[in-house]
Amino acid sequence: MIGGHTLPLMDYDEIPRTGDERSTLLAYLEWQRETLARKCAGLEPDQLRIRSVEPSTLSLLGLVRHMADVERGWFRRTLAGEDVADRYSSPDDRDGDFDNVDTADADEAFASWRDECDRADDIVSRRALDATGRHRTGREVSMRWILNHMIEEYSRHNGHADLLRERIDGTTDA
Repeated sequence: MIGGHTLPLMDYDEIPRTGDERSTLLAYLEWQRETLARKCAGLEPDQLRIRSVEPSTLSLLGLVRHMADVERGWFRRTLAGEDVADRYSSPDDRDGDFDNVDTADADEAFASWRDECDRADDIVSRRALDATGRHRTGREVSMRWILNHMIEEYSRHNGHADLLRERIDGTTDA
């Protein structure tokens, strides 16, 4: 159970080794999402709020909130053209996803993240890899680029999650 939701976990060996580009990208993205979930599994809300080291405000809960905003931004705002604000950050509080976790509701954060992942999957299911959207900077980007970027974004933050989890309870194989 993570944030009140049971997550089916994909085994790394389930990622297609000879699949087409789309199925391979989507499998890697899902595996990266599940890796973040595994890093948080079994922890209490107070443990999810533990910061890395000063002056950083990085925490597992902050990473989950950040990835909810990242999923929302790239898939809903950029690719689907929806006029939606970030859930946790704002122009006046650009790092709100990371900074404001001391009293944040962990169940709400996980539910929001999973909701954004589900919405992203729905958007992706209706578009070709060459479909494009416009980033808030005005730059046009393809869904292919967004999927690759999301895999990179999760990979980087999952490295942070590895270190945070080890600091919290010594777990290195989650």
